[in-house]
Amino acid sequence: MPDRGQLSLSIVEAGVGVVFVLAVALGFALGVPAPDTETPQLDAYADDVATVLANEPPRHGGETRLEEVTRSPAAFDRERDALESRVDRLLSANLMYRLETPHGAVGYERPAGSPAGQATAPTAGGEVRVWVWHV
Repeated sequence: MPDRGQLSLSIVEAGVGVVFVLAVALGFALGVPAPDTETPQLDAYADDVATVLANEPPRHGGETRLEEVTRSPAAFDRERDALESRVDRLLSANLMYRLETPHGAVGYERPAGSPAGQATAPTAGGEVRVWVWHV
């Protein structure tokens, strides 16, 4: 039987060690992706706006402010400016918003590709959706 050569165990250990060190160095060099903290925070802002409006008393009729603006197109048109002013006061100056009801929307057009948070609030007159994003 012919003699077969064997690889020394210390050479195998050294090879594994080099691969491990390179893997760790590569991990530090490339880093790990940062968690998405922007969208959950924007969702929280949108949810806050929807919650406040869903629990505020109406200005003219209905159970809540959102119930009032979803009651009819005329009610939405009457309350549009007050609703827009109220949402402006609820959010900080570095945030933009769009509030959509079955009868119309207030706020700004959402930019495509920009991270945005959203929340919905059901009402008897239909669903209200709030979008919030950074300026």
